Amino acid sequence: MKNTLEKKINDVISALENIEYGSVAITVHDGEITQIECTEKKRYPLNKKSDND
Repeated sequence: MKNTLEKKINDVISALENIEYGSVAITVHDGEITQIECTEKKRYPLNKKSDND
């Protein structure tokens, strides 16, 4: 059982280390982690058109 808990904790840590912008959602049922979801966002600056374009 300890190996399973260590795996879950390592997966959470890995998800946090590998995301630059976004969110990590941890789903818990009956006190145990059952799911980890990562949503990563990529943001780019808007290129405003000038009057001459």
